[in-house]
Amino acid sequence: MRSQEPFNAEPPLDALSRSFVTPTGSFFVRSHGDVPVIDGQDWHLTVSGTGITPLRLSLAELRERFPRRSVVATIQCAGNRRAELSTVSPTLGLQWDAGAIGTAEWTGASLGDVLRAAGLGEADGLHVAFTCHDVLDHKGERVAFGVSIPARKALSPEVLLAYEMNGAELAPEHGFPVRAVVPGYAGVRSPKWLRSIEVRARPSDNPMQQLDYKLFPREIREDTADWSRGAAIDELPLNAAICDPAPGAVVPAGRVRARGYAVASGRAIARVELSCDGGRTWIEADLAARPDTPWAWTPWSADLDLRAGQHELAVRAWDSAGQTQPAEAAEVWNFKGYCCAAWHRVRVQAR
Repeated sequence: MRSQEPFNAEPPLDALSRSFVTPTGSFFVRSHGDVPVIDGQDWHLTVSGTGITPLRLSLAELRERFPRRSVVATIQCAGNRRAELSTVSPTLGLQWDAGAIGTAEWTGASLGDVLRAAGLGEADGLHVAFTCHDVLDHKGERVAFGVSIPARKALSPEVLLAYEMNGAELAPEHGFPVRAVVPGYAGVRSPKWLRSIEVRARPSDNPMQQLDYKLFPREIREDTADWSRGAAIDELPLNAAICDPAPGAVVPAGRVRARGYAVASGRAIARVELSCDGGRTWIEADLAARPDTPWAWTPWSADLDLRAGQHELAVRAWDSAGQTQPAEAAEVWNFKGYCCAAWHRVRVQAR
């Protein structure tokens, strides 16, 4: 539990290494306000904006009018692993470990199908803004949650208006009755509890879009940040984490099986390496990617030979573009604690 009100929680890391698809009960929960109580029978989604013939869709109409589509996709909070950045210098926000991530099978209508049905034919320079039923506090005011994505991404076939997760209707904490699922983008761009969609000439004016979820250089602090110059976080950097053994674990000396995940935004994981001496030497891990799930993480595993004593395990990944991860969290520190993609390190003791 990272906060009770609003409700935010992540699973123990070893729960993430047990299956390719994360069980709904083990999927992290990110809420910016209270979880809204919505009657699916009364819910409607409005679609409006530039180049659009307005639509008003009930849940039944969304299910019946548009082809049912599914995608297995990983969603990761931009603040995943923030706690590691806080060991360098304090950061703002929930102190997530490496569990603010999960992979599910999402089912719903293609957002592109809905936008085309409303008449959208041109995406260049346009943005798709979501407004939701959850309400959050912003500088003493109550504001409905809202974010946006470029229209070219909204029209991509993997982007859904999802009404099911892992074969069942969405749980309240995961967005019932309908949420957006935007594979390859930070979790904030997959908003829950949708109320309306607007096609616009510019990104959403909502504070969550304009005054949060932006990346700044290391020298910038909260009191010196010019939010108009921060880089909006859409795609996330290449990342990898050790899920098992856990930090501080005591393991038998000898052969130890390590497991974890690696993830890249829209690119394949080419290689994962594991070190048991803090990064001086490395071995290559076995990958368990599924070729039919390009928007999902890549689980990995490796057998380590640990002598009795203390060991610092570390993991790093390469993607299909030849990119790899920085070694130290200090290299990617920022005051909001976003996009921690340094080598993930875990200290264990072998006996």
